[in-house]
Amino acid sequence: MSAQFSIRYTALSPSDPGSWQPLLNRVTGADRAGVDRVVLSGEHVVLGEHLENYARPELGGRAGGQQPTGPDGHFLEPMTTMSFLAGMTSRVRLTSSILLAALRRPVVLAKAAATLDVLSGGRLDLGVGIGWQREEYEAAGLDFRARGRLLDQTLEVCQLLWTSQRASYSAPGLSFTGIHLMPKPVRPGGVPVWVSGTVNPRVMRRLARFGAGWIPWGTASDAAAALLAEIPRMREAVAALGRDPLEVGIAGKLATVPGRDGEPDLAATIAGLPGLLDAGVTDVRLKLPVPDDASAAEDYLTPWVRAFREVAGPPTERRPR
Repeated sequence: MSAQFSIRYTALSPSDPGSWQPLLNRVTGADRAGVDRVVLSGEHVVLGEHLENYARPELGGRAGGQQPTGPDGHFLEPMTTMSFLAGMTSRVRLTSSILLAALRRPVVLAKAAATLDVLSGGRLDLGVGIGWQREEYEAAGLDFRARGRLLDQTLEVCQLLWTSQRASYSAPGLSFTGIHLMPKPVRPGGVPVWVSGTVNPRVMRRLARFGAGWIPWGTASDAAAALLAEIPRMREAVAALGRDPLEVGIAGKLATVPGRDGEPDLAATIAGLPGLLDAGVTDVRLKLPVPDDASAAEDYLTPWVRAFREVAGPPTERRPR
């Protein structure tokens, strides 16, 4: 399978942007240019006032990281946004990075995701993670300390409802019998789920059980050297849990190299692509200064897509389990 070319856009703003039309235009341009996937970065249902906790890895944040907005930052809800974008596009895949899935009731998320997947022609991926903000879980009436278990339960219920004609489930705090959910997602295994996290036992169990792909977190999400070191560890952990690690997609960021004018140098940036591909990255994610106008965005991205394909090969759809 050839790697996929993804563009990362932020679905957030430190203050009221006045209009979100530039984001919509950039996604339309990516669709027309042949980009494989648009990744919407940024998910907070609500924000508390202890945003310094983003820099605490033990809570799910990242060492040295900084929350990109204050408590009044504007964050678009990913499922709603992807639904809107699906209606504006025809071929590009849409994914969240990351959706705090445990904040949604599992049966409602299963229904919403299946609906969006069907209406978009099977173009939805769900990137999920636990998050780092205690106040967000408390505002939803949920136990922050149980967020990993809640996420696992959410994914259990989603996959059960996506794949079973008649579903029954029993776990502490949630049980049902003889439940039907239609329509099902386009793929027989349900909406592909990409699991975010570091290489630790809990995340690896989640990835081996539910993941079509892995979204690295922490240093591996930003530094290519750290990612290349973590991929073998991830594969070893997944294999030890009985899963073929080659079934698991890997998201990796391709760092842009600035040119003389300060803009990303296409050739120099693409020169870093073979290293990621050789390491096993299947979803190559770039963040580029894409113009706000749809036609200009298409014109800007088309040479990037072409250069990417010259190295990675023609696009082929990856078939997660």
